[in-house]
Amino acid sequence: MSYKEKFSETRNNLRNLRKTIPDTFGGFVSLEQAASPDGALSHKQKELIALGIAVALRCEDCITSHVGACIRAGVTREEAAEALGTAIQMSGGPGLMYAAKALAAFDEFASET
Repeated sequence: MSYKEKFSETRNNLRNLRKTIPDTFGGFVSLEQAASPDGALSHKQKELIALGIAVALRCEDCITSHVGACIRAGVTREEAAEALGTAIQMSGGPGLMYAAKALAAFDEFASET
């Protein structure tokens, strides 16, 4: 299954969760909206941080979500790779494995832009 297919499946699962627990889901969306806009850090920088955390925590669904957000925010492959390097530094061998997945997902998502 491609990363795009996995992301589509994740989105469908999230839609189902949102219908089941709309208040909780809405609270999370509000938190995300409050944390994401440009401030002292740009939205682009925040997405790179989120991608690094997703790798360090080994959340593949989070990786694909934030890879897409990074691309929409204008992150270059080189910027993503540097953020992934920092994630590896902070998470060791498991981070290395998930960083490789994140870069593969970045390449797959970027091929359409």
